[in-house]
Amino acid sequence: MTDYFTPKGGLPSQNIMHTGRAIFKEAYVFIPKGVITDIVSSRFPNWLNTRAWVLAKPMSGFAQTFSQYIMEVSPKGGSVEPDPEPNAESILFVTDGELDLELNGVTHKMSEGGYAYVSSESKWKIFNKYKKTVSFHWIRKYYERVDGIDVPGSFVTNEKEILPGGLTSDQTDGIWSTTQFVDPNDLSHDCHVNIVNFEPGGVIPFEETHVMEHGLYVLEGKAVYRLNEDWIEVEAGDFMWLRSFCPQACYAGGPGRFRYLLYKDVNRHPQLKL
Repeated sequence: MTDYFTPKGGLPSQNIMHTGRAIFKEAYVFIPKGVITDIVSSRFPNWLNTRAWVLAKPMSGFAQTFSQYIMEVSPKGGSVEPDPEPNAESILFVTDGELDLELNGVTHKMSEGGYAYVSSESKWKIFNKYKKTVSFHWIRKYYERVDGIDVPGSFVTNEKEILPGGLTSDQTDGIWSTTQFVDPNDLSHDCHVNIVNFEPGGVIPFEETHVMEHGLYVLEGKAVYRLNEDWIEVEAGDFMWLRSFCPQACYAGGPGRFRYLLYKDVNRHPQLKL
């Protein structure tokens, strides 16, 4: 059984009340798991036996730096030309099933917890050669090049092979920790996609207010999350977008661990021309 929440689509019954939890505001967006249904899925050119749910895309009043999809690839599905944008970097995180990722001619088998950074300079293909549908998150961003800094190389790993840590873990005895896939001191990366972990009762004990834009997908557990002026109850399968400087905090008051996949843009000067 997977440790990560994976939507299965479908459509609520005609007799059920609507979720009533979706929120779209200037400072944040909250997309509950109940709205990830068949009728809001998308299909992309050059992808076979595949559908996607778009959680975020660059647009006025929403995400500025990234897009994020939940991809669902059926057996014999995939793509030999997955991304039409030549300067896009990608991060893939598998939540259910298995896939084969071909990077520059080398094939990597990825399973649940599998994580891949795909450089903007890499050639890649992706296939599901297995009997089970595979689901994964696909986060895309235009890579911001800097003179004198090499473009980071692609890599594949699995979060289960990485010991959670980070500054918060050192100061909270591991109650609040981060599974980091990239060295935070490596300036070649212009974004980080990590997993944030809270043990039951863990908190963000202040209102974080910072320049980094965030996308948060809850992989496991439940909590209450501070989004600007609101406290929102969140659970596995929910997605949150937070614009730059949106105040945020968290109380993981559920009976089990609370974990989410976190995107943030880092290591670059803010652009003065918009």
